[in-house]
Amino acid sequence: MDRLSSASNIFPAGRDGVTGQLGLIWQVIMEPLIVPVLKLLVVVCLGMSIMLFIERVYMGVVIVFVKLFGKKPNKSYKWEPIKDDIELGNSAYPMVLVQVPMYNEKEVYQLSIGAACGLSWPSDRIIIQVLDDSTDPAIKSMVEVECQRWASKGINIKYEIRDSRNGYKAGALKEGMKHSYVKECDYVAIFDADFQPEPDFLWRTIPFLAHNPEIALVQARWKFVNSDECLMTRMQEMSLDYHFTVEQEVGSATYAFFGFNGTAGVWRISAVNEAGGWKARTTVEDMDLAVRASLQGWKFVYVGDLKVKNELPSTFKAYRYQQHRWSCGPANLFRKMAIEIVKNKKVSVWKKCYVIYSFFFVRKIVAHIVTFLFYCVVLPATVLFPEVTVPKWGAVYIPSVVTLLNAVGTPRSLHLMVFWILFENVMSLHRTKATFIGLLEAGRVNEWVVTEKLGDALKAKLPAKATKKPRIRIGERLHLLELCAGAYLFFCGCYDFAFGKNRYYIFLFLQSIAFFIAGFGYIGTFVPRS
Repeated sequence: MDRLSSASNIFPAGRDGVTGQLGLIWQVIMEPLIVPVLKLLVVVCLGMSIMLFIERVYMGVVIVFVKLFGKKPNKSYKWEPIKDDIELGNSAYPMVLVQVPMYNEKEVYQLSIGAACGLSWPSDRIIIQVLDDSTDPAIKSMVEVECQRWASKGINIKYEIRDSRNGYKAGALKEGMKHSYVKECDYVAIFDADFQPEPDFLWRTIPFLAHNPEIALVQARWKFVNSDECLMTRMQEMSLDYHFTVEQEVGSATYAFFGFNGTAGVWRISAVNEAGGWKARTTVEDMDLAVRASLQGWKFVYVGDLKVKNELPSTFKAYRYQQHRWSCGPANLFRKMAIEIVKNKKVSVWKKCYVIYSFFFVRKIVAHIVTFLFYCVVLPATVLFPEVTVPKWGAVYIPSVVTLLNAVGTPRSLHLMVFWILFENVMSLHRTKATFIGLLEAGRVNEWVVTEKLGDALKAKLPAKATKKPRIRIGERLHLLELCAGAYLFFCGCYDFAFGKNRYYIFLFLQSIAFFIAGFGYIGTFVPRS
């Protein structure tokens, strides 16, 4: 009876009987094929949900112990200020290289170069290296002039360019390490073009490396200067705060391993070289280096109370490209390194299990897939098939707990939790697609689009354009994948409202609206064309 009612509801009988015939075909052919597949998908999704739930609870328990027992990095490792030596003079201080890679960074190049040159350290023991891959001659000229301006002030700054962008950021960093003056350096600090470290950054990080020869990397936390710019940046802040507050802290405190964030960190150069240097085989060269260095037995330290200011992408286009890179790269790296990790003899079995299962499989693959597949595809589909049911613990309780655990990183945004859930589900569409591209090494696996930084561009443009309505090209604002997902969810919501018993329609309508908003481009900051 359930199948008959389901078919008749989807294809109500018409005068000519055509819809009735469609209903019969649906009942006899399609439904017997779809229902078993849907039931299997429910079981798979519930299994992935349990994996993600256990992972989140585990990290929650660990972070509570870390906070309660005060296991801070300066207590776990030796840390004391590097002292002056009258006999040795400044040679008592390690030689530090500061790399600032950039690509057409017109809006932020002055901020980043200025912040790097403002780092406090003996002037003869630091080298600022600006790695400019800009393809715009005007921007390249501006960056070079800025470097010359700081050089005239006595700063030891090097402006480096190369003939091609092979390897993108990894290629630039690798090329930068080949210069003869780098051989004098002990450590390398890396800052992306929108990062602005405080002057005392090196004084707070270098002692960890100087006094603990087993440490390869000291990672600082990101501080977002534009988190209040729009609702989308607030949502990003919630996700990234959890990453830094929980994931990085737990990795540092338990296995002395976590993914290098690509910036706002200091590496021991000998560890970089021992791990094989920078490689451009994926779009996450930072994570690639971190995993290889960890497999050599090196330890990492995360300093959560050391924050470096930076900018979140505030346009939807920039954020989509960034999330594609951040989701595709780890999946592709997992494909390339899983066997190598298993065969490694230098680290413990427990650490290998942590890296393969927790770090890669659950956080970088399962988390993306289950969010989209379960909540945006399978769960909505169950309203069309009464034979397929999802237990309440899987549909309500587990996602509620996972959401609450994710929200602890940003207490000030707890009232935005519903918006965050809807936004994360929208983004899970792109993350899931990128994850499969990485796992299968499909077409866009090595696509690298530099995240657009606006800096003060938006503030400068909006007042000037206030009297004119900016031209908006419809093609630039429409996103078909989001619109299709929104239409599917809206149809499922209408069906559940009219015929269903699950009462999922409230969620389905809200989620469909979120997809439509993203699909029509009304999300993030819109920058008028000049």
